[in-house]
Amino acid sequence: MKSRTPNRRQFLTETGKAGIALASLPLFTKMSSHTFYNGSDFTQQPLPFSYTALEPYIDSMTMEIHYTKHAATYAKNLADACVAEKVDTTTTSLTTLLKSVSKYTPKMRNNAGGHYNHELFWQIMKPSPSLAPTGILSDAINKTFGSFADFQKAFSEAAKARFGSGWAWLLVKADGSLAVSSTPNQDNPLMDVAEVQGTPLLGLDVWEHAYYLKYQNKRPDYINAWWNIVNWEWVQKRYAETISK
Repeated sequence: MKSRTPNRRQFLTETGKAGIALASLPLFTKMSSHTFYNGSDFTQQPLPFSYTALEPYIDSMTMEIHYTKHAATYAKNLADACVAEKVDTTTTSLTTLLKSVSKYTPKMRNNAGGHYNHELFWQIMKPSPSLAPTGILSDAINKTFGSFADFQKAFSEAAKARFGSGWAWLLVKADGSLAVSSTPNQDNPLMDVAEVQGTPLLGLDVWEHAYYLKYQNKRPDYINAWWNIVNWEWVQKRYAETISK
């Protein structure tokens, strides 16, 4: 039987298909669960997991659209705003910018917040995590809210009650205490315009694009499901580093 040796045209065709397939894959990186996002990056970072990794709680199509369309647009528009408003991103951190965001245009506020919030959001989720914090964060939650269950209830209610688009937060205030809050649109607790200010530890995106494909208008179902993918190890590390400053 004559062996079939691929000719040059076949080789180039197959290689091209493989290249296209690879190019279509998301850019993932093996990021440590202890990576501390301090708001210094003005560019979109690779996801620390695949688009399918958080299923069934967040479906792959939602994750792909959320990351490649919504979050990518915030990063692009932030870059444009920094050029237009003469922000030197080599000497000014994103965190510093957010703390004085009232000095900037609405475009800067919306996109700087949107970029920061999403870069944080990706880090606080992982497949099959521990379902509750431990150590000093657990102690602080129990001291502030009474129990972990009471904290979950307060946080979930903040997320459910946010009218329209926005975020729910667990944050560390300037005095080191914990608080739950919510913000509209792409605002966050770092901003000088926030009603409750501090360093965000945990944030939940309750814009419809974060959940509508799977949950439609059932925001409470999305919130309840989300607790199954919270990366408490990373949040605990962030809390320890925040209060040590």
